Amino acid sequence: MRLGVLSDIHANLPALEAALEALRKEGVAEVLVLGDTLGYGPHPHQVLKRLRREGLSPILGAWDLRVLFLKFPVPEGVGKETLAFTRSQLKEEDLRFLQSLRMSHRSTYEGVRVVAFHGWPKNSEDKPKFESKDALLALLREYRAQTLFLGGGHLPISRTLETGLVADPGSVGLSLSGEHGADVMILELPENRLRFLKVPYDLGPVLFDLKAWGLPPILEEVYRTGRFPSP
Repeated sequence: MRLGVLSDIHANLPALEAALEALRKEGVAEVLVLGDTLGYGPHPHQVLKRLRREGLSPILGAWDLRVLFLKFPVPEGVGKETLAFTRSQLKEEDLRFLQSLRMSHRSTYEGVRVVAFHGWPKNSEDKPKFESKDALLALLREYRAQTLFLGGGHLPISRTLETGLVADPGSVGLSLSGEHGADVMILELPENRLRFLKVPYDLGPVLFDLKAWGLPPILEEVYRTGRFPSP
């Protein structure tokens, strides 16, 4: 079977729609969404509405928690500028949906135990530490996983270790891989083999809506280039 994996949609509806269409063409049996559905982008309500319509229940990411709970720290600059906008766009059904979501995904497919978090387990604010083999092995052991997904790094990456596979699918809506497009990952089971896709989407509506809502102009360059500009 094929499992589709998405992360970091960041309120970008055209990117989400392109990613879902790519997964449909791949014939995936299920789609996992690893959090940060919100933040930065201009379509928070529309993205949550589309996920509900698709029957998808993302795990909660750091940005989703910031929207729900005022106590969570918010990055200076673009983060603070977009958080108020995001909250202003959400409806009661959106908040109820967010409140119903979990912090992790744990399931077994074709005999392969798959566990997923946003960021580092127990702290969704932390970026995944793919450079630390020992830390990754410890997580595979702790969660008894053959495959461990850690979203939030905004870069597609994977490591195959002695006891399993660890991967970040990258970002659907705010990829930092150095090129425009939505990052999509496919897990082939029971082989436990990964494929990464870069899916193009129409930037026009995103850029138009960023300007229409008065969101930070720096985001336009990020969407075009796949990286934040140097300070």
